[in-house]
Amino acid sequence: MATVTALSVSGMHCNHCASSVTRELKAVDGVEEVIVELHANETSSVRVISDDPLPEDALRAAIDEAGYDVTGVEVLEDAVAAEYAQQAPARQAPHTLPIVRS
Repeated sequence: MATVTALSVSGMHCNHCASSVTRELKAVDGVEEVIVELHANETSSVRVISDDPLPEDALRAAIDEAGYDVTGVEVLEDAVAAEYAQQAPARQAPHTLPIVRS
């Protein structure tokens, strides 16, 4: 079961900031992938993908180590499966051929 931990992070301004956060988070045990959506001079979105829920304090410590602040945390268990289920009809539509009768 995949877990997505969505973190709101303030203070990031550039790709170097995103790289620093990514590097620190990937060092946390259990982190599979890190996705950063950078919003310069605003709160950025950082998604951490793992097999199981991760300790929030470890994620906060990693971002603090990179020099940034966590302003919000949301844990979505089995989020990947839910997202695929929600998108399935849209993905299937282009592959459905109309039935033409003559």
